[in-house]
Amino acid sequence: MRPMSQATLRTDRIELVPLSDEHLEHEIELDADPEVMRYLSGRARTREEVEALHRLRLAAAERAPGLGFWAGLVDGWFVGWWILEPPTRADQGPVEGQAELGYRLLRRYWRQGLASEGARELLRHGFEDLGLTRVFAETMAVNTASRATMNAIGMRYVRTFHADWEEPLPGSDLGEVEYAITRAQWLASR
Repeated sequence: MRPMSQATLRTDRIELVPLSDEHLEHEIELDADPEVMRYLSGRARTREEVEALHRLRLAAAERAPGLGFWAGLVDGWFVGWWILEPPTRADQGPVEGQAELGYRLLRRYWRQGLASEGARELLRHGFEDLGLTRVFAETMAVNTASRATMNAIGMRYVRTFHADWEEPLPGSDLGEVEYAITRAQWLASR
């Protein structure tokens, strides 16, 4: 049996297409905004850094059937990306049955409900189409906007933890937070 490829997904406003090389320039624009990168690297990324990350993002789709990165398009315009990928650290739990949710939007598309709209569709896809049992997300404790999105889509606070960073960002002393939702919780909320 051939492994499941990444599906193209749709919401009322967003078309989520599997990330590809045609999206690289948009990724470069996204990661070049220091405000977008505030809670991730604390600075804009160079073209070379984004090109290397782009290859890793594309490879994420090969690690688990149906998972990976999606470029989000509204009326044909790139607004950001969303991700469902298998856990990569031992403290995130078993790979089987769960995935990490993430999203990053161009600043001009913030505060329009797009992050949560795309994330809700990835939850639906993960639970209905892929049979996942748990989806989790992580961010810095001080990233109130991302935490609000996690709450808005029904994820629940799980824990605060402290990671070792070579170059800690302002606020990293308050730790990282994990939110999660199980398939049962998702079904009960529908």
